[in-house]
Amino acid sequence: MTRPAPRFLDPTSPPSILTLTLLAGLSALAMNIFLPSLPGMAAWFGVPYATMQLSVALYLLLSAGLQIVLGPISDRFGRRKVVLGALILFLLATIGTLVAPTAEIFLICRMAQAVISAGMVLSRAIVRDMVSDAEAASMIGYVTMGMSLVPMIGPVIGGVLDDLLGWQANFGLLLVMGLAVLWLCWRDLGETHPGGRMGLADQLRSYPTLLISQRFWGYCLTAAFASGCFFAYLGGAPFVGTEVFGLSSSQIGVLFALTAVGYAAGNFIAGRFSVRVGMNRMMLAGTIVTTAGLAVMALLSLAGMIGALGFFGLTIAMGMGNGMALPNANAGILSVRPELAGTASGLGGAFNIGGGAALAALAGALLVPGSSEKPLVLLMLACSVASVLTTFWVIARARQISRS
Repeated sequence: MTRPAPRFLDPTSPPSILTLTLLAGLSALAMNIFLPSLPGMAAWFGVPYATMQLSVALYLLLSAGLQIVLGPISDRFGRRKVVLGALILFLLATIGTLVAPTAEIFLICRMAQAVISAGMVLSRAIVRDMVSDAEAASMIGYVTMGMSLVPMIGPVIGGVLDDLLGWQANFGLLLVMGLAVLWLCWRDLGETHPGGRMGLADQLRSYPTLLISQRFWGYCLTAAFASGCFFAYLGGAPFVGTEVFGLSSSQIGVLFALTAVGYAAGNFIAGRFSVRVGMNRMMLAGTIVTTAGLAVMALLSLAGMIGALGFFGLTIAMGMGNGMALPNANAGILSVRPELAGTASGLGGAFNIGGGAALAALAGALLVPGSSEKPLVLLMLACSVASVLTTFWVIARARQISRS
């Protein structure tokens, strides 16, 4: 009598929370680990800071484009194949960043790294494959809570590695982490959606069904604006830390962790209370928390009373609010057409990341030599206020549907 294969070796079993957490965490880590090194990288390649800051904006832009097709591809061919293929391509691109002789080649390889966005978008779709709408918001909250521990320490480690070994050490760490996650997914990421009979062209033609849904737009815009303040922060905070407050790379890395602390706390709240409170009310609470924190930051900045600790410390509220709002907004996006969870996750992620790319680029353009932190603070506040307004739109639309 043969023994059944251990669950950890069974490619047909659903993945563990740990696997989904690390898969999504690698995607987040690739986005932010090198941020404290941006000024030094600009000096290394002999280019302006704005040019090197494109490694954030262009990465986000390509991530948005890839998510448009990665979701439907995973709906057609299955989640596991797409995830494993994306991880292999990510490793090749990471090697390219390490050997790039010029800023132009580095940026090309950096853009290719965006294929790891499959980890973020498909981890959400896999959750939706496994559980119902209400449980999805809670489970996504727990996954992203654990995921936030990875990017929380990423900038800290990245800043220390930059000070000790140079910026290349950050991408070396991404290479090692990518290999580890590839091995884990190969062993544990069972297929949760084997693929449908609908062809890829038919999958893409399903987009209009989503695009005419007011619920889909409401959730998408809330997610885009809520995370938009964070993406603007990613694009501008390294400049503010270095040029406005005179901090070192390692100091900026430590202060970046404060946002992730808030994000982890917000994810815990979402995971614990989303089923009881409801997606829409939890979204509203999260967007209000973010807006309140950024409003205090704006008042202190306009009064000339803010320092490095105040600027970075108040982003804890932004992290907490996003941690509460985003899991529920993403669960709402997936709930519009559950049979097209991958497509909806990809399209929603494209709007989210595409808007983030634009805001990161705008933050870089606003922060010219001699600038203060004020343009960045006001941009972040404007995004957060917009997320509150779109959440009220979602709630109003839900009430209309319930009455009809």
